[in-house]
Amino acid sequence: MKVATIVGVRPEFIKMPIVTKEFRRLGIEEVIIHTGQHYDYEMDKIFFEQLKIPEPHYNLGIGSGTHGYQTGEMLKKIEEVLIKERPEIVIVYGDTNSTLAGALAATKIHIQVAHVEAGLRCFDKKMPEEINRILTDRISDYLFAPTERAVKNLEREGITSGVYFVGDVMLDVAMQNIKFAEKSSKILESIGLKKKEYILATIHRAENTDNRENLKRIVEAFVNSGEKIVLPIHPRTRKMLAQYLLLEKLESAKNVIVTNPVSYFDMLILEKNARKIITDSGGVQKEAYFFKVPCITLREKTEWIETVEDGWNFLAGTKKGKIVWAIENFEPKGKTYPHKFGDGKASEKIVKILSEKLLEKCDS
Repeated sequence: MKVATIVGVRPEFIKMPIVTKEFRRLGIEEVIIHTGQHYDYEMDKIFFEQLKIPEPHYNLGIGSGTHGYQTGEMLKKIEEVLIKERPEIVIVYGDTNSTLAGALAATKIHIQVAHVEAGLRCFDKKMPEEINRILTDRISDYLFAPTERAVKNLEREGITSGVYFVGDVMLDVAMQNIKFAEKSSKILESIGLKKKEYILATIHRAENTDNRENLKRIVEAFVNSGEKIVLPIHPRTRKMLAQYLLLEKLESAKNVIVTNPVSYFDMLILEKNARKIITDSGGVQKEAYFFKVPCITLREKTEWIETVEDGWNFLAGTKKGKIVWAIENFEPKGKTYPHKFGDGKASEKIVKILSEKLLEKCDS
């Protein structure tokens, strides 16, 4: 039995190893295909080492480019690998161009597709990720939903076959790795931080980093808040801040600590011990919820609607006044914590379902 897993960006690398571990435990062969959608040797190396991610069997080296270019190049190269390897099932994660290209390449040559994080919707088709989610779900054979809401989203679209509520693999990963992070990370000491006395911020989405006005309002909100804010900056975000003449304003602000990108373990520690988190990342919104840290999201809409409904996530968008208000005033309603993301065993359930289906296929 053989499966192929397609990944291309860091959030997918974070989700994959825990599922890979289950495949290995059951003796199922897995071919890992890295599209190269995002690639930074030093940053990726740390992720691979900490999470014990096996080296990909293929690195397609696609790199950055327009959505059409990336998806088209991936589609061609993934198809070549799949024709050579002939796996029974292709596994894709999330909502990236790698996700869509992997699903399309597989289904066109009659290989079954399993989509991990199926059914998520933010109901904003201006977001490329929303298009990727909808199309991938339409052509997948196994749809592994992280929440019950995701299952209902699929039902509303007429998708009921092959849908499984398994929980969120990111919960599995976070809960398993926080123990190792607490033993090994020295990030708080190295920056001079005390627990619950700082706000963690991340900015990476193109609609924020590529829009000067949005980025300017976010930077001004951070500086004007007067709160201690820790901001690990991705190289591309740093480049855009410099291009818009905003980097110096951030770095010279007395209340903002700008750092280089941090490892996954360091990020978990920064998240867990923050007083609040400000982000435009879907994954960070969830991790804030997992660690019971109030989250301020720099977007108008989110696919993780549960975190908003439960009162732990505030959608501030990019309005300066709204961001500053949230930094000063936002707190979860009543501090209740209804957990919506499963029991931390999503990876086991996914592999159990797929292995049983593979066996049925072999016996038929």
